Amino acid sequence: SPYLERPWEYLESEEYRAAYGDSPVWHGYRRRHKGSVPPQRARKACLRPGSPVGNPCPLCRDRNLLVHFRNVKLLDQFICPHSGVIFDPIHTGICMKQHRRLTQAIEQARDHGLLWLHVPFVPVPEEDFSNQHAAVGKTPPAPALREPGRAWYPWYEWQQPPADRVARMRRLYREFLTENYPDTPPS
Repeated sequence: SPYLERPWEYLESEEYRAAYGDSPVWHGYRRRHKGSVPPQRARKACLRPGSPVGNPCPLCRDRNLLVHFRNVKLLDQFICPHSGVIFDPIHTGICMKQHRRLTQAIEQARDHGLLWLHVPFVPVPEEDFSNQHAAVGKTPPAPALREPGRAWYPWYEWQQPPADRVARMRRLYREFLTENYPDTPPS
């Protein structure tokens, strides 16, 4: 390959423009498969020892496309412009071997400052999130803060059970009761 030393020059050549135009290298690629359902996993590698795959992935089929951290125009085609996330190999059709190379090259390019880390702009909301508004003073303090020893809700406080229910329980468990328990709450 004549672009072995400087792989980014291929992306500016007439040869590249004639093959791909303005679209990314993976645009329009379709992996061949048996049946009507496409495979849900990317293949491990396109060039295996002994037998190459019949329909190699977009990066393996073109010998001039070299994954390198300085080849920013090629790396940029595999990054989502909205979120900055690397496209899934199922989306682009590349094999896992090339995907690993691509991920390492993108991280290396970001470390060297050749690719920007995409941080989306979020405008500051105009609403007042402080606690200085009128509704803050209207909320009454909790009962436990006003009167220590009281329950938060009135239904949690001890209530005298009905006398007929107490008499029935004492009659049912007469043999097990050893003391005559008072009707006041335990302290």
